[in-house]
Amino acid sequence: MMTPKFLFVLLFVILISPGKIFSQTALAAKIDSFLKTQIKRPFNGVILISKNGKVFYSKVQGYSNLEKKKPLVLDNQFIIGSISKQMTAVAVLREFEKGKIELHVPVRKYLPEMPQTWLDSITVHQLLNHTSGVTDWNKPLKFKPSTGFSYSNIGYELLAKIAEKVSGKSYAVLMSEIFKTCGIKNSMSPALNQHKKLVNSYVEDSTGKVKIVEGLLLDLRIPSGGMISTAKDLLLWNKNLHGGKLLSKKSYNLMTTASSSRDHFIFGKVDYGYGLQIDRKGKTLEIGHSGYATGFASANFYYPETQTNLIILENIAWDADNFKDTFKHHVEIRKILGGGIEK
Repeated sequence: MMTPKFLFVLLFVILISPGKIFSQTALAAKIDSFLKTQIKRPFNGVILISKNGKVFYSKVQGYSNLEKKKPLVLDNQFIIGSISKQMTAVAVLREFEKGKIELHVPVRKYLPEMPQTWLDSITVHQLLNHTSGVTDWNKPLKFKPSTGFSYSNIGYELLAKIAEKVSGKSYAVLMSEIFKTCGIKNSMSPALNQHKKLVNSYVEDSTGKVKIVEGLLLDLRIPSGGMISTAKDLLLWNKNLHGGKLLSKKSYNLMTTASSSRDHFIFGKVDYGYGLQIDRKGKTLEIGHSGYATGFASANFYYPETQTNLIILENIAWDADNFKDTFKHHVEIRKILGGGIEK
């Protein structure tokens, strides 16, 4: 026999829960419906969406090895492209917190042996938010530092060199220690040679044929775009980064506060902090980054107002000459999610 207390709780669940259940169920159904329409260029990768620390949508579709028809699994490793930049930024900010790095002094202080004269003019802050003007190791700055935005992979290589110099540790070891702090076990620099579950990557050429990418690990700028991770590890990364376990409140605020802006080739005008894009065009604040390494198209977005995470890792670059098509799955799923579900 049901007690009055039990009846009250049951009635409360019936009245309150359906909206939230329907919201998540409806989102999942919309994403599934969209993926089913992609017949010519099917999604080949992993999707995870979580809210308040709980995954409510998980999709693993396609192959880690097309030639052998080896199915993907949830803990497969992908190269995450420019999502790596936020990891490098965290490594730098952790050294900043120890007093080993200053953000607004010339980089020459940390790399006196390097020949580039422009090291006397740029700062760590400007490297972090892409306002240094660095475009090439052997060319002058594109503009006077802090007067423009120029997305710079070289800038993040410099940041890794600075972190290595002041810590006395290699970038690979620094990141390994940070991942250990997070309980992350399957993410790493390729330099460690521990990527046993790394999937193959593929690109669609101009004839529509999908070809495997050879030798990618030998040609990566690791601190700016070459880290290896999994969808589950990226959720853990977000939990630790945005949950205050990796950085002090001051450092986190520096990282997630807009200090520059860019015209993104896919997402339009977005603000930029330290290794993170900050977008307020939608209904809710979005913090995160997309990433591309030949054949690997990735996205990692966090919505603090709804405590929602969206992770998409794909290992086929459809129409690799047109990134809007390459990232079609990511863009459409992001639209369906709409910045997360109800608060």
